[in-house]
Amino acid sequence: MSIAEDTDGTRRDFLNYATVGAATVATGAAIWPLIDQMNPSADVMAFSVMLVDVGSLEVGTQITVKWQGKPVFIRRRSEADISLARSIRLNDLVDPIARNANRDPKADASDANRTLDEAGEWLVQMGVCTHLGCVPIGDGAGDFGGWFCPCHGSHYDSAGRIRKGPAPENLPVPIARFVDETTIQLGEVA
Repeated sequence: MSIAEDTDGTRRDFLNYATVGAATVATGAAIWPLIDQMNPSADVMAFSVMLVDVGSLEVGTQITVKWQGKPVFIRRRSEADISLARSIRLNDLVDPIARNANRDPKADASDANRTLDEAGEWLVQMGVCTHLGCVPIGDGAGDFGGWFCPCHGSHYDSAGRIRKGPAPENLPVPIARFVDETTIQLGEVA
């Protein structure tokens, strides 16, 4: 092999690498606008955080608010609700995972891991049945003193945990926190 043949191979390799590199950059430049347009628009981002005044919510009652197009149940639980929820053994639950976006994804479904405050008085959860997306009836409905989905017969307890019926998971708890004594913030600022 002569030096001239070795140089031609090196030039050919360089041209191949340069062509592939240029094609990759051009493809990325062409595809980026398509990917970027999938990001949420400004009006959607404006609804990503919601402040809810719960100062007038009496013990033992709940309100339903619409957040990001879905119902959210905010319940101020009574001592009886809390005691009932905390008396349930984890082995008796259909879904042993808390499903709480505010906690470790692997946290167990104990009542303490599903409530917004340490005392367990405040429960905030998405109001969408985990079976087929219906909206369960609240205010102590169903066989376990929580919510009942009449569409297919799913029963949730007073902590929003599935206890009976076809629903596979507990009602999910969204990102939520108290910003002051009477205001709950749903979502987080990006």
